[in-house]
Amino acid sequence: MTMPEQSPAQPSAEAINREIRALWVDGSMPAERRGEYARLVIAWAEAMRAEQELAA
Repeated sequence: MTMPEQSPAQPSAEAINREIRALWVDGSMPAERRGEYARLVIAWAEAMRAEQELAA
């Protein structure tokens, strides 16, 4: 019998926020990183929502 694969734990909103801030470390963001920024903002919003649901 094989065990079902576990999905990796979703990073916390705080961890995602650190990644977002790192993109802006020099005060601007290169155009080629804007897609990554958009993905991170969505992930951050989802993590915030999940953390709020757990707190409720």
